[in-house]
Amino acid sequence: MKYIEVNFSVVPYSETACDVIASLTAELGFDSFVPTEEGVLGYVQQHLYDAEALQKALSPFPMSGVSLFYQAREMEDKDWNEEWEKNFFEPIVVGDRCVIHSSFHKDYPKAEIDITINPQMAFGTGHHQTTRLIIRYLLEENLEGKEILDMGCGTSILAILASMRGAKHVEAIDIDEWCVENSIDNLWLNNISNVDVHQGDASSLSDKGPFDVIIANINRNILLQDMSAYVARLNAGGLILFSGFYESDLAAIRDAASRCGLRFVDHLCEEEWTAARFQLSV
Repeated sequence: MKYIEVNFSVVPYSETACDVIASLTAELGFDSFVPTEEGVLGYVQQHLYDAEALQKALSPFPMSGVSLFYQAREMEDKDWNEEWEKNFFEPIVVGDRCVIHSSFHKDYPKAEIDITINPQMAFGTGHHQTTRLIIRYLLEENLEGKEILDMGCGTSILAILASMRGAKHVEAIDIDEWCVENSIDNLWLNNISNVDVHQGDASSLSDKGPFDVIIANINRNILLQDMSAYVARLNAGGLILFSGFYESDLAAIRDAASRCGLRFVDHLCEEEWTAARFQLSV
């Protein structure tokens, strides 16, 4: 599988600026990111790379006082997932209860819940703030016997956790065929049999559910665009966990949720990234 590597540099450097780059380019098919001293390296499959769309998404850069420079190059054809795992994916413990590691890790912390992930994208390892925030919610919620939807499932790490915490059944959906294939592999690694993975978007939900809990860790624009479709498949009294946006976007998320009949419960923040919990009125 051939990849394009784009070296993004930001002046002045900040992790927030790098997070903005990752968020904007993820919508263009970029699936993994590696931090550098000057910014971040982004990787996208060659057939998905669109130079014009990239320039349009990043110009002007949506942070005042920040200059962005980038350069793209074609990478040699090799197993980049394996390279990324070996060099950048370290075991992580979330909430003192859940350890996430890869199958090649032999020495890792022990915890109540043990999840094995062989990722093909940075957002599916638990290292990104939004994934950790949703994991914290899932560790807190009573999922026993619940019907769950994981929208934008990525590696299906959240679907796997929901299953391990007693969910009756989980639907995991992503627009990327690569994510679906990786999810199936990860379900097998964790001996999970009650998660069904499908390729699709919000338009594929009409014949699915209804659900007791919906997880949508995507991005602000998609959440606002598809929120009504999610709510239409949610049981009365059910919960929706949203993430993938900044704390500054919370007001817009809350307004849209209110219009859909959702009641704001609470929110969590980590380094400006935010997750919010809502409940559908009975």
